[in-house]
Amino acid sequence: MTVGTYERNLDGEGLRIGIVQARFNEDVCHGLLSACLAELKRLGVADEDVLHVSVPGALEIPLALQKMAETRQFDALVAIGAVIRGETYHFELVSNESGAGITRVALDYGIPIANAVLTTETDEQAEVRMAEKGADAGRVAVEMANLALALQELAEATEEE
Repeated sequence: MTVGTYERNLDGEGLRIGIVQARFNEDVCHGLLSACLAELKRLGVADEDVLHVSVPGALEIPLALQKMAETRQFDALVAIGAVIRGETYHFELVSNESGAGITRVALDYGIPIANAVLTTETDEQAEVRMAEKGADAGRVAVEMANLALALQELAEATEEE
């Protein structure tokens, strides 16, 4: 095997991206989605290559991601949501289980998932972070989709040898 370096690739042309957005904390989630879509477009992902679905809240995101991953129609997925601390333990439950579910889908299906589920103490913190986190999710989805495709090509080339 030749030792080398894979340079990050942010060319989104031809990539198919699925987005699952929670509706709970709707204003923040719309801000995340808007920033993500703008970044995907800036990186060359065509509007017709993006499928956006919404679910009630962060705990429902992993199942929708799993169903999208099962189709094998996407190069990467994006999880968008906002979990803002309240006065009960529910914050920890939703944050932890949502994150674990998102990671599990990515590993079980071998598909990159950009996790843009914000977990903040206050609404104000979420509002401050939503634009950058949404744009970052778009970049992560494109970069990791290209990396996964390159590594898959490497694996296929190795099998042919």
